[in-house]
Amino acid sequence: MRLTPSGLLFQGRRFPVQIGRGGITTHKREGDGATPAGRLHILRMLYRADRLPAPQDWAEPIGPRDLWCDAPQHPAYNHDVHAPFAASHEPLRRADPLYDIVLITDWNYPDARPDMGSAIFLHQRRRAGYPTAGCLAFRRDHLIWIAQRIAPGEMLDIPIHLARNTQTRGPKRALRDKA
Repeated sequence: MRLTPSGLLFQGRRFPVQIGRGGITTHKREGDGATPAGRLHILRMLYRADRLPAPQDWAEPIGPRDLWCDAPQHPAYNHDVHAPFAASHEPLRRADPLYDIVLITDWNYPDARPDMGSAIFLHQRRRAGYPTAGCLAFRRDHLIWIAQRIAPGEMLDIPIHLARNTQTRGPKRALRDKA
């Protein structure tokens, strides 16, 4: 799987993709809105069992208390946690469909370093042209197609040369919404 200026290449197909509002960076920091350059791997897949069937046997259902910690100084930084949870976090079970399928990358995970960025996922996009907070986002049908075929450990190459050339334009979003 490789990100190119014209989309994500995976199994012989090219998919339109939205990246972070901060473009692509080689110096990822928590809250910068950028997508990290480098070689990432897909480690886990989460899905909303109340909205769609499991894309594959290794997919894990998202429960109503499932959260993702984005508090850089907390011991659970960049890990899934469960409500109630007092430190800064985002819900994995969202009212909108953005996290109906979530592919979790190994960016700063599982051995997280403070402030190096959290929750770098592949997930559903809001709409065409709308950037993320650092994730890669896809049309729903494209994400389902990818999720049905991807293997655990699959490499995701986000080339460093894209960091110099890729910028996003679009609405600014509140930092609380990481999607």
